[in-house]
Amino acid sequence: MRSEELGETLLPKRLALPVFASDPLSSVAYATQEILLVLTVGGTAFLYLTPWVAAGVVGLMAVVVMSYRQVVHAYPSGGGSYEVVSRNLGANAGLVVAASLLVDYVMTVAVSVASGVDNIISALPSLADHRVELALGFVLLLMAMNLRGVRESGKAFAAPTYLFIGGMLLMVVTGLIRAAFGDAPVAASAAYGIVPEDGKDALAGLGLLMLGLRAFASGCTALTGVEAISNGVPAFRAPKSRNAAATMAVMGTTAVVMFVGITSLALISGVHIADGTCRLTGSAGDCADAPQQTVIAQLAAAVFGGDGSVLFYGIQAVTALVLILAANTAFNGFPLLASILAEHRYLPRQMHTRGDRLAFSNGIIALAVVAGGLLWLYDADVTSLIHLYILGVFTSFTLSQIGMVRHWNRMPAGGTDPARRGSVRRSRAINFAGAVTTALVLVIVLLTKFTQGAWLAVVAAVVLWVMMRGIRRHYDSVAEELAVEPGDADAEPARPSRVHGIVLVSKLHKPTLRALGYAQACAPDSLEALTVAVERDATGELERRWEELDTEVPLKVLDSPYREITKPVVQYVREHRRNSPRGAVAVFIPEYVVGRWWEHLLHNQSALWLKSRLLFTPGVMVISVPWQLTSSSKGDRPSRRAPGAVRRGEPVVRRPERERQRASGRG
Repeated sequence: MRSEELGETLLPKRLALPVFASDPLSSVAYATQEILLVLTVGGTAFLYLTPWVAAGVVGLMAVVVMSYRQVVHAYPSGGGSYEVVSRNLGANAGLVVAASLLVDYVMTVAVSVASGVDNIISALPSLADHRVELALGFVLLLMAMNLRGVRESGKAFAAPTYLFIGGMLLMVVTGLIRAAFGDAPVAASAAYGIVPEDGKDALAGLGLLMLGLRAFASGCTALTGVEAISNGVPAFRAPKSRNAAATMAVMGTTAVVMFVGITSLALISGVHIADGTCRLTGSAGDCADAPQQTVIAQLAAAVFGGDGSVLFYGIQAVTALVLILAANTAFNGFPLLASILAEHRYLPRQMHTRGDRLAFSNGIIALAVVAGGLLWLYDADVTSLIHLYILGVFTSFTLSQIGMVRHWNRMPAGGTDPARRGSVRRSRAINFAGAVTTALVLVIVLLTKFTQGAWLAVVAAVVLWVMMRGIRRHYDSVAEELAVEPGDADAEPARPSRVHGIVLVSKLHKPTLRALGYAQACAPDSLEALTVAVERDATGELERRWEELDTEVPLKVLDSPYREITKPVVQYVREHRRNSPRGAVAVFIPEYVVGRWWEHLLHNQSALWLKSRLLFTPGVMVISVPWQLTSSSKGDRPSRRAPGAVRRGEPVVRRPERERQRASGRG
């Protein structure tokens, strides 16, 4: 796609929802499960806390969605939390948000894919031994889809997202209607008991409070990805801010309805789930080898008549699919944020480059590699990965809301316009409530998850922050060193007093003669050929043939008793520079041009090492003089079916008539 076609990739609301909101929408598939896993450490005694924990999560979701709607309207250029915090709290605070979000996007991919694989295994337990391979395969598939472009990935992911929403609502409504008419669904695990962990069966006071807070922190996974829409405002169709805010409202409402419905149905049907199958009493089979069904799988089986029904497999299929595709939120958010950071010189500039399909290809590939590494390292286990999750997102939530409060404080109060004054005050109150609430949740998450593995996410964010600061310092120092001073523009460019040419010679052959001819055509003030005497016989033969060549260019022979080539040449060039500090040295190196990948391993290694050493010497120019071998000629024959030839504007290569006849057997 051409650069001017960027407008064609902008998304309508119906596609923007699955592209940017698939993560928070799909999070409801495991948010309820994470709450139950924490509360069942004390057996079934503390499941009565589930509605209160869920209510806290719903209230927090409402506050965060309203707060980010303010961000979308105030900062429509994209960047989301990073831009808000950078502008209002400073660059260092902005980098804290950026580092936290980058880590969180990586975790989104890892957790979403691992959770999707869990749901596949719930329906097909025989795949349990291939968990990691499945997860890595899905990451590769997501990477390939996103490299095709934002609009294409949106079209591919829209149907599964809407099927998931429809499936969840169908399951919830059916289950609640059955319960209302006295036929409440009963989960297969409802008859199981749960063995409390040691010392967890009689919690009270502070211990009970900490348990509730841990469950709340785990349930807050339902909020991951909420900020992605604020990062991706530029990808929306005009009017961008209004469409993005409307999409965020639809996302928040849908996520809350599904989360409340799933949690209510889990309590009605008596779902029991623990962090280890062997803690369930009354279950059949060997607990060491039998994986537990997810909460969604148990509810689907209870509502639709067992785990062999068509609707059960349908719910499992769309849930697994949308959980895997939920990683698409990160595949859109991570490259966009990385592109902005690269534009601000906090990440390598390659991250700001769009690929053939106008997607930020380098960011997409980097995200896939890091997330795939985490899945491999943690065996694609959701419970292990979830502890590294949500810390980063609540760091960005808190700082962005504080930044928005400062944004409204800096704005005029509205003068004599009462509607304007009321709007500013209302917006400031919403963001203040968001700042207080998310700060409290951040403290809770730190207290409850830090020792369980969240410290790794903190370390990763700190390392990333330091790295981005170092990259910015490097780019700043390079720009300062290369900048033209005010007086330099009118000054005469500094020219060397003389240029001394050196042609490197290993043996007398056609590439050497071409390099020699090119050096003479450049007309340096002085010119000589240079060789290193590694083998005396070969050097003697070279000197004899050089005399027969009858050229005016003298051949200088450097002695090398230890058979080194690079060191004597570099020392000779540097010595020449010391003797003539105002002059320059032009080194001409003959090089072979080959066409096959393996031929590169057989040629030019000495030349490559020499160039790498000489380039560090001031006042030395290194000129490669190519000699094309026969195998390189295929590089001049573009393939008639070269991928991407049409979009790159390459002409169609038509074979000559004689060649076509030969190919058809008539020649």
